[in-house]
Amino acid sequence: MRGITCVAVLASLTLAATAGAADTFGPSPAQPAAHSFTVGKLQLTTLHDAQFVMPNDGKAFVVGVDPAKVSDVLRSAGAPTDRITLSVNQLLVRTGHRVVLIDTGLGPKAHGSLLASLHEAGVKPSAVTDVLITHTHGDHTGGLVDADGHLAFPKATIRMAKDEWAWMQTKASPDLLKAISSHVQPFEPGAQVAPGITSVALKGHTPGHVGYEISSGQERLLDIGDLAHSFIISLHQPQWSIEFDTDDAQAKSTRTTTLKKLASDQELIFAPHFPFPGVGHIEAAGDGFAWKPAN
Repeated sequence: MRGITCVAVLASLTLAATAGAADTFGPSPAQPAAHSFTVGKLQLTTLHDAQFVMPNDGKAFVVGVDPAKVSDVLRSAGAPTDRITLSVNQLLVRTGHRVVLIDTGLGPKAHGSLLASLHEAGVKPSAVTDVLITHTHGDHTGGLVDADGHLAFPKATIRMAKDEWAWMQTKASPDLLKAISSHVQPFEPGAQVAPGITSVALKGHTPGHVGYEISSGQERLLDIGDLAHSFIISLHQPQWSIEFDTDDAQAKSTRTTTLKKLASDQELIFAPHFPFPGVGHIEAAGDGFAWKPAN
């Protein structure tokens, strides 16, 4: 992000809400939920962690665009025009003897519901063998530790791109780094990180932002990480700037190119910030794109 971190945005929104703002912005706990499906022979489960609502004020989400134009896009989709609502979801993959969790949500200190949703899926934290991180913003790494600051998944190897780990060490709290450092194994994007799971560079959001390609037989799914945040705005206007992207030009290029490819080949995707369960397809729509949830 330019000038601020994702955690700082969430914190400021939470303060506004608790100070008695007319509408509640910021993160809020989600009803625990787990949605299972298959990709080939693999069993996948999406997990609901939180919701957060950002004001349509041109400051944190869509930068340099008149909020009235953003309102027009939201209105055309039948959504409220004064706010941008994002979901926070994670993906669980059972592959061979491995139980792989992709991203960890906001964490219990921010009232994330990941552990409760994991319970809904019938999985204990101690059963998770691998935690894959798309990038190190707080809504993806906050759940690496429990409410006491201890490892939430004590038997898991934590994997992220080499550049992302280097960046995280300059941004994350010393307590978090101390808790996880001995469990982190960095990789170069493009590496296979677990059976049937390959990392995919999606440049621009953070220095080492990646997605994860999950495949079994002829079936595939791409976890897109934060390639796109809003299922309305990010698809309708992929060239609009987002404060969360560290490299604005690269992020726009990656977003547009990847969305075009996904719309063309109709690969199934998981989008962590799209409405739960966040699984579906990208479709071409005019000069932009549209979201089609899977059945």
